[in-house]
Amino acid sequence: MSDGRLIYLVGASGAGKDSVLTRMRALLQPTDRIVVAHRYITRAADAGGENHVALSEPEFLQRRDAGCFALHWQSHDLHYGIGREIELWLTLGLRVVINGSRAHVPKLTEVCPQAEIVEVIASEPVVRQRLRARGRESEAAIEARLHRNRALADCQAALRILNEGDIDAAAWALLACARGVRVQVS
Repeated sequence: MSDGRLIYLVGASGAGKDSVLTRMRALLQPTDRIVVAHRYITRAADAGGENHVALSEPEFLQRRDAGCFALHWQSHDLHYGIGREIELWLTLGLRVVINGSRAHVPKLTEVCPQAEIVEVIASEPVVRQRLRARGRESEAAIEARLHRNRALADCQAALRILNEGDIDAAAWALLACARGVRVQVS
């Protein structure tokens, strides 16, 4: 996985990583050699959020054990995988953006040391407000997520994108990074 460029996007729940990634996808031009990998997740297809490939746990484990995933991890009682198709995309010289997990950056760097880590960030009050607005979790679950966020705050990111205002600014920053343009971001 060395010919192309792998951008591993991470961020705390509520930082707006999925929103930034979705908006960036809408900004892509036909001439961009950038692809966003779909994640295989043991979550219902209609659960909201990102466009993912929904698998039952047995289906996921079967694919994992058969070697169908280039990367895989478990978080929040769900299994996540990135298909081996990214290896072809990288060989073709494409820039591949992966929606990843901060907790699994060390494993990623073992498999793909040249991956570029990009983190979407927001202040704790903003994250708390967004998690409450989602309405998916109890206050205790929100506090547990915030505690986890603090524990993972030292992520070794090459770029941090502040996402507290205009979503377009954050999406353009991610797109510039994927295009290989260095930007100054808060």
